[in-house]
This record gives sequence, structure tokens and C-alpha cells, in this order.
Amino acid sequence: MKNIELKNNIGDCFRLLPMQKKALERLGIKTIEDLLFHFPVRYSDISKIYKICDLVEDQLATVYGRIGKIKIRKSFRTKIPMAEAIIEDSTGKLKIIWFHQAYIAKMVHEGSLVGLQGKISGSKTSKAGLYMSNPEIEKTKDLPIDANNTLFTKTSEIFGMPIYPESRGITSRWFYHTIQKIFTSGALDKITDSIPEDILKKYNLPSLKTALIWIHSPKKESDARVARKRFAFEEIFYIQLSRQQSKKEYNKRASFCIDIDKNKLEQFITRFSFELTESQQQAISIITSDMSKDKPMLRLLEGDVGSGKTAVAATVSFAIISSRKKNAQYENLQVAYMAPTEVLAKQLFESFAQYFAHLPIQIGLVTGTGCKKFPSKIITDSKKTTTSISRAQLLKWVANGETNILIGTHSLIQKIVTFKNLACVIVDEQHRFGTEQRAKLAQKSEVSPHFLSMTATPIPRTLALTIYGDLDLTLLDKMPLGRKPVITEIVLPNAREEIYKKIHKELERGKQVYIICPRIDEPDPDKEQALLVKSVKEEAERLKRNVFQKYTIGILHGKMPPRSITPSIESKESIMRAFANHEIDILVATSMIEVGINIPNATIIVIEGAERFGLAQLHQLRGRVLRSTDQAYCYIFADTKTEKTSARLKALKTAKNGFELAELDLMLRGAGELVGKKQWGISDIGMEAIKNIKMVEAAQTEAKKIIEKDSDLKKYPFLKKQAKKFTIPLHFE
Repeated sequence: MKNIELKNNIGDCFRLLPMQKKALERLGIKTIEDLLFHFPVRYSDISKIYKICDLVEDQLATVYGRIGKIKIRKSFRTKIPMAEAIIEDSTGKLKIIWFHQAYIAKMVHEGSLVGLQGKISGSKTSKAGLYMSNPEIEKTKDLPIDANNTLFTKTSEIFGMPIYPESRGITSRWFYHTIQKIFTSGALDKITDSIPEDILKKYNLPSLKTALIWIHSPKKESDARVARKRFAFEEIFYIQLSRQQSKKEYNKRASFCIDIDKNKLEQFITRFSFELTESQQQAISIITSDMSKDKPMLRLLEGDVGSGKTAVAATVSFAIISSRKKNAQYENLQVAYMAPTEVLAKQLFESFAQYFAHLPIQIGLVTGTGCKKFPSKIITDSKKTTTSISRAQLLKWVANGETNILIGTHSLIQKIVTFKNLACVIVDEQHRFGTEQRAKLAQKSEVSPHFLSMTATPIPRTLALTIYGDLDLTLLDKMPLGRKPVITEIVLPNAREEIYKKIHKELERGKQVYIICPRIDEPDPDKEQALLVKSVKEEAERLKRNVFQKYTIGILHGKMPPRSITPSIESKESIMRAFANHEIDILVATSMIEVGINIPNATIIVIEGAERFGLAQLHQLRGRVLRSTDQAYCYIFADTKTEKTSARLKALKTAKNGFELAELDLMLRGAGELVGKKQWGISDIGMEAIKNIKMVEAAQTEAKKIIEKDSDLKKYPFLKKQAKKFTIPLHFE
């Protein structure tokens, strides 16, 4: 065999069919190293043969039998070419479907004896019944007599056949055999383990070479488990290294050491029309204490929707602008407040204008569609008002320090936006705003500003420690007085009409409604968006035609432009403005409304296909109607046929808050269900580590030790390379 190097392209070492090349490209696998780090998601029991009559839904099974009818057809909706067959044993028949693999029909003939290995889908109670999708197939001359005489056990002395993330044109069997060839080539002898040996010994972790062999061809279950533990620890360790390195670098910079006037601060707080909760008061105390130190604050404020993060942000902003740097070395200090959406930025600007109306300060708003300032020179009915101004004029006032607080979207990080004394940066929804964007804001001042990040996304503590490892964490775990919890109902299919009657009553009261269309699981992002748009439009048309004829229905989806200069073209901003102004009664949307929308008059949210969303996301969506003292309702439509789905949705009703719900969601999800890569930039194997608080804390401890001694990782060149590779790209919009 040709000498195989880790950096070699797979196509240079192995003969690939065109379909296999495309499949590997879709999976992001180019080199031999990429292939070795494409890990199995599970292992199938290759020793046990199941009778067709004993099969159940969601089972991974091996069956043997005779092929009956076989045909090629296209799916009804998507027109996907597929091969379809029937396999029969002495106990019954089972339908087999190979999606995207119509060529299978030419390889297998009616009457052939075969062994099949794959996942059982469908339901015994449905019209279609159970079926096996995309199974591995082996032809045989005889049916096996017992479980120890199967073709699938001839591959190797392994406890289970590895099942890999696949794509059309490539199978787990191909991955397994190709990786075995790489092992026998000696390529692993040249691999370098970047984790220091003392750390491996301390936590009983195998070397990199051993872990790779064990994860791809484990001889016993414990081999696979220990290998996965090593790779899970490794990923979290690299992320922690990157985060701790970032934190140490930021802390080296000079900062504004702010002298807080506590009397003024207490007077400002008394002006709120509501009483601050104990957790809000505690958060303000911690944050202002941080800002009085001689190093820049890096803090994450995590709180449920409606827990009062904006009031905390306003109080912190007041503490900054009403202070001077110690020794009066600076003039007026400034605050930059970045919101995730233009709609929310405008809402925050209006709120801050009310909070600071009694003070002689200037607040600015900068977005992609224009700029505003508060107060206007014109006073209406003895009240200060806002006014539109030119971008050039507003940015001039920001640059010379006249504008004390600047609120905006990503427009804030443009080069033309400069500050005189930027003392604090507040960012709403940190996971939509990456470390690169944060650095750009920090660079707008010679002195590093304090940094306060806020999120309403319920995050398990272990995940927060990992992805926000460079930030100190503060929780808002109490809700304001008088805020009624959302009444959540899991709706059975036969109760849909009853729920529509309840919605009619709320609409008659002048209230508004969100209807969320189900998430669509489609690996191709463009195709996924297209299907979502179609889903939203069809649902809006159905509701208008059959259910809510006399009400105005609007739609919102990801394909819409953020804004439009042409009035005839609907944009996200124009739709949300219309909904906020109650020109729309019912908004049919995708889950994009989960963040940054505040419509107090919306009291009902309907979530279709709820089983396709994570619990944290469902909680976020539900929070859209937790914006006033009116009773709010969340109606969940879901396919709850499985116990797992039922357990998850019941948790949505019983969990006390978003933090508890996030922990439950993490525990209830299995391998391959953690959506880490898509949402957080962490692989599924890394997300497995997130379930283990001790492992996350160990990774953080070891990373801190190394960075304390060698912040540039000069003594650890391989670690430096890996840590750079595992830096999480947190900005997803």
C-alpha cells in the first residue's frame, strides 16, 4: 500500500467513486486526518439477529431473510429517488427503503437471501407500519442458524459495528474498512499527541493513537467509552485553553477604574415603576464592584426572558455615565449597548429614553436604516422626545463624548464609529456575537472597556463554563413581582379546534398571536430554508382560509431581507414594526422570533411540531409572550408517540425556570441529538462532556494552570495549534 500521511487527500490514497467524493465533501472530510477524526455516533450489536415480528421503533437491528418485491420510485413530495423492497423471514415481512440509493434495486434481486442492518423507523400503529431505512446489506447463500453465524461478525473481533454520520453515497461500512486500512498502513505511528502526558495520566486517559484505535474498532464496550471520554475531554480542554488565553490577554490591558456614587445609584433605582428583585440587586452590586477594579470586567449575565436584564443594564449604564474615572483623569464616560436585532435596538432606545428622561444626558441610536438621538430640541407637552438625525452628526457627537449612551446593532462595530471614553460595552445575546466582534468594540478605545454580556438563552452550567470560559457568570434566577407564569398546554390532535376557539377569544379581546412553524431537519441549509418558507406560507394561507378569516395574518421567515427601501417588498423589520403597531393580529413565523422581539400585547404562542425543537428553544419561544402582566398562553402541538418526546415536553410544564429546563434537556438528549456544532460550535462528542461537570471543571483547571505559566503557549507548540483550531466561532448571524 502507498505510504499514507495524515495530511494526504483521501482521493490520493484511495480510489473514490464520484458519489463518494461528493459525500465526503458534504461531510467536510478532505484529508486522512479528517477521516480519522470522523467518529462513530454509536455501535450496533452485530451478534444478535432479530426476528421481524420482534422489531420495534427506533431500534438498530440485524435481520436475515428473503427479498420479495423490489422497485424504484420517487418520493411523493420531494421526488427523491429511492429503492424499495420487502424482506421476509419465518415470522413476518418488513418494508426496506434506501433513500437516494435507487441503484440498490439493480444489485439485489427478488428471491435473494440477504442480511440487513439498519434503523427501524415508522410505527406499528401507523398505516405505513414499521420499515428499515438505508440499511447495510450483505448477500448470503444460507440463512444463519444462530446469532454467532452472521456475516456482520466477520469484519473483525469488535464488540459492535461502528455507525458513522453518513451522507448519500457513502456508508458506515466504507468508513470502517477504509479506516482499518489506514491503521495497517502505519500512519498512526507519525501522529503527535498534543495533550501533556501528565494530564493523560492524572485523568486515566489513553494516548491519541490508542484512543483512535479504540474508538473506531473497540474490542469491548469499555474501549469505546474510554476513547470517547478522551476525545470529549480533549475538545473541552482546547476550548478552555483558547478562552483562558483570551481572558488573560484582555486582563493585561488598562481599564477604567470607576468610582461608583452609591447614593446617586440608589436614587436612580427608585425611579423605576417596579421594585427590583433580589437577584437584580445582587447582579448590580457584583457588576459595579467589578468595574471599580483596575482590570476590565468580563461578565455574563444570564437570566430568563422577563427576568429584568434591561433594568440591570440601564442601572449599570447610569453608574458609568454618572461617574468619573478615579482622580478625575477622564471626562464623561460612555456606554455602547449592542442588541441582536434592529427591532430590539429601537425598543431599548425608547426604554432608555424613559429611564434617563430626568437627566441632562444624550442617548443615540445607530442602525442600518438610520439614526436617532434623545432628547430632541423640541419638547412636546412638557416631555422630552426623540428625533431622527444624520449619521454623520450622531457619530461626531459620539466621537467628541457628547453622546453618553449609544445603542445599536452590528452597526456599532463599523470603523467609522469612534468613542472618546468608551468605559463599558453591553452586548445582548452573547451567542449571536463572537469574540472577534467583541474585540472590534474593545479596540475603539485606548483603554479596554468593561464588558457585560447578557443572554436569555437557558444554558446548562457546564456549557456556560465551556463556551463562555473567559467570562464570569452571574444569574438572574428570580422573576419580577406580578409576572404571571405562562400557562403551557400540550395539545392532543383531536383538541386543535378547541384551542382555535380559545385563540379567537383572545383575538376578540384585542390581543395578538404568534404561530411557529415546525423546524425542518434538512442537511442542505439552502433546501432547509426553502422548505421553511414554503411551510410558513402554506400555514398562513390555511389559517386565513379556514380558521381566522377576519383577522390580519403576517408571515416572517429567514429568507426575507432584514430591511427594504422599496415599500412593496416586505422585510423582517417592516413585518415586526407592523406587528408591534398591531397592524397584524397573527404572526406566522419560523423560530427566528425566539430572540429580540418584545410585543407586550401578544399573549398567545402556538408551536407546531414542538418535538423538533430543543427544550431550551421552546422555552425561549414561550418567553415571547411573557412581556406583560396579562395572562399568557403557550399551546404546544407535537407528535408525542414516544416516551422520550413525552418526557421532554412534560419537563417544559414542570421545570421551575429556564436553567433547570436546560439541564433537563441536556440529560434527556442522546448521542447525535445535542445539536452542539450547529448552535454552539461544539461537536457531539464534545457535547457529551458537557453532561459531566467534573470533566468540564477538570479541563478548565488544567487549562488555567498552563495559561498561568505560559500564556503564549511557547512551550506547547502542538497545544497552541490545536487550541487555535478549536476556538469557537460564536457569531451565527
